[in-house]
Amino acid sequence: MGLTTPRTGGLLALALVIALLPLAFRNNYHYDVAIHIIINAAVVVGLNLLIGYAGQISLGHAAFFGLGAYTSAILTASHGWPPLAALGAGAVGVGLLAFLIGQPILRLKGHYLAMATLGFGIIISIVLNTESALTGGPDGMVVPAFTLFGWNLYGEKSWYWVFGGLLVLVTWLALNIIDSPVGRALRGVHGSEVAAQVSGMNTSHYKVLIFVVSAIIASIAGSLAAHYAGFITPGESGFFRSIELVTMVVLGGMASTFGAILGALILTLLPQLLAGFEDYEMMIFGAILMVTMIFMPKGLLPTLLRLRRARS
Repeated sequence: MGLTTPRTGGLLALALVIALLPLAFRNNYHYDVAIHIIINAAVVVGLNLLIGYAGQISLGHAAFFGLGAYTSAILTASHGWPPLAALGAGAVGVGLLAFLIGQPILRLKGHYLAMATLGFGIIISIVLNTESALTGGPDGMVVPAFTLFGWNLYGEKSWYWVFGGLLVLVTWLALNIIDSPVGRALRGVHGSEVAAQVSGMNTSHYKVLIFVVSAIIASIAGSLAAHYAGFITPGESGFFRSIELVTMVVLGGMASTFGAILGALILTLLPQLLAGFEDYEMMIFGAILMVTMIFMPKGLLPTLLRLRRARS
């Protein structure tokens, strides 16, 4: 397989960019912005498998991110668990929850599925806000530092490499899933679920499978993000956070792994570039979503690649 294919060349290019980017950083703020881009990119690469390849909308995906973050926070802060064990417990718990709720709600289609996932996200957000004794309520809770075998992971520079490694790993996993029989089954479900069922495919199995995989990725990213920030609030699992993640996928390009990363890059940088307009952030996200769906329904990166091929 050549270096120009997404699976090899694209992944190597991503790893190279992550490795060389610190050469341009001048302070910890630059590292912090890059870390938030990478966290969002890792989550939306997983979400893109569900939305872009399987064609299943989720308006509550931030709930999985929040559940992973709070599981790590509660188990380490209140019960003294090692952070790595808490991260693993969060991933397993979120995976089981996604499996249980995925069975009924992924039988729904279109706006019914969107409303069901939205309802799930709202329930999780309400629980995190109201169970103050456990989660700290709307004020959030402090998350202990991430320690591993006595080593305390601390500072933006150290965390940058952890999250950079996570993004490369998640991207490698996504590209392998896309190129596998599972990926072909997901595209079959997206193209025509009825035709896939007629051909003998168990479409429910593949939809639930990719729902669980994307939820676990969000949970792991949430756990690590909570330890990095040292603090977590219910806002990380709210409705607007879910819309933000979906907008990143749609803007960058559905069914495009590197398009999703580009969407995360643009929409994470946007608030930094529009400092002073925080009150209009969600309005701007909504406008970007509308413009993208009208003028670039396949997303930014696939559209740019199509224009490039048309000119060559």
